[in-house]
Amino acid sequence: MKETPKVEIKDKILLTVEEAAAYSGISATTIRGRLREGEYDFVLKNGTKTMIKRKMFEKYLESVDAI
Repeated sequence: MKETPKVEIKDKILLTVEEAAAYSGISATTIRGRLREGEYDFVLKNGTKTMIKRKMFEKYLESVDAI
């Protein structure tokens, strides 16, 4: 059976909350709390799974001074 190739976080289009936390240095708890508080353009719901659109998340982080 072929092994699925590993894709680095910087090359992914969608990230899990845990990957977004590791990528940004913001805790997963903080990210989940923010996601519960409002609607964000960088969120994609896949059933019950919440995914983060990496490029839009980066733009969001560049536009805020505090989180």
